[in-house]
Amino acid sequence: MAASDLVVAFTGASGSPYGLRLVEVLLRAGRNVHLTISPAAVEVLDAEAGSTVRLNADEFDAAALLGSRAEGVDLAQLRYHHFRDFRAGIASGSFLTGGMVICPCSLGTLAAVAHGISENLIHRAADVHLKERRKLILVPRETPLGLIALKNMVAVTEAGAVVLPAMPAFYTRPQRLDDMVDFVVGRICDQLGVEHGLSRRWGEPTGD
Repeated sequence: MAASDLVVAFTGASGSPYGLRLVEVLLRAGRNVHLTISPAAVEVLDAEAGSTVRLNADEFDAAALLGSRAEGVDLAQLRYHHFRDFRAGIASGSFLTGGMVICPCSLGTLAAVAHGISENLIHRAADVHLKERRKLILVPRETPLGLIALKNMVAVTEAGAVVLPAMPAFYTRPQRLDDMVDFVVGRICDQLGVEHGLSRRWGEPTGD
């Protein structure tokens, strides 16, 4: 356990490639990642990435989750926690971390975090990060946004979280879908203080 450890949660919103790439990048950066996954996220992972995930801790397979992204990655740095396991360290403020990311973040999860409803480990870990004044990043992927969701985004922002919608930029001149994923993941890494070279920054030469 160290303040450089990071928590990542997948929930049931579209955008699983962002979460998978984020975990890969954090592991390649040498960070310990504490991962928890909601049941709805399992369905999204299957639909969007073809990843088969078993939630029981004794059946969870990190290599199966990450697929080709697991090549050359130290999977020992990935610590999986069942979404109902309130005995996990990340459920307590005494467990030191360098921040938490919910990516993708469903609007239901956003609502739970905004109103302090700790029905599972994801909600509880997010609440811990808010109360301990640690970095909490929520990555919603939804459009259009209704008034309730917008009010919940205001509420979590006022509580200290960062709302970082999955909105790729085009000044980077993306050539592939992976380029657009990397832009968002890079912005998340910026918030966490994790160095990366995932995309060109504004003002940098294009190489044309």
